[in-house]
Amino acid sequence: MDLRKIKKLIELVEESKVVELEVSSGDESIRISMGSAVSQAVQPMEVVAQGPTTSSSMTPSDTGASEKAPMAGVFYAAPSPDAEPFVRLGQTVSAGDVLCIIESMKMMNEIVAKQSGTISKILVGNGEAVSTGMPLFAIS
Repeated sequence: MDLRKIKKLIELVEESKVVELEVSSGDESIRISMGSAVSQAVQPMEVVAQGPTTSSSMTPSDTGASEKAPMAGVFYAAPSPDAEPFVRLGQTVSAGDVLCIIESMKMMNEIVAKQSGTISKILVGNGEAVSTGMPLFAIS
C-alpha cells in the first residue's frame, strides 16, 4: 500500500475521531487504531425501530448540562435490541458511566457521562441519526 495513502488514512481517522479503521486491498491490509478511554468497540447489533423516548426537537434545560454526541452516527440506548437501556429518565449517573452507544462507520462507540447527575431528559430516540455536537441527554 502506498505510503501517501496510509498517511491520508491516518489523517482521516484523526479528524473523524474514529477509534479504529481497517482497510484491505487485495492481499494488503492496514489497521489504524487510536486509543481512547471514552470509546471502545462492542459487538455489532441489529437496528430495531422503536419510538423515540422523547422528542428530538427538545433541548436541554438552561440550568442543566447536556451530554453531546462526540461524533455523527446512529444512537442506540441499549447494548443489544433485547437488552435494558444503559440509562433511564430520572436515573442518577456518575462520571464514566455508559450512557449509550453511537454507531459510526460500522464501529460501536460507548459514550460515557462526563459528569455526575440525574438524567432529566433523553433527547434522542433509539435508532435515530445524530450529528457531532448534538445534545443526547440533559443532566441536572
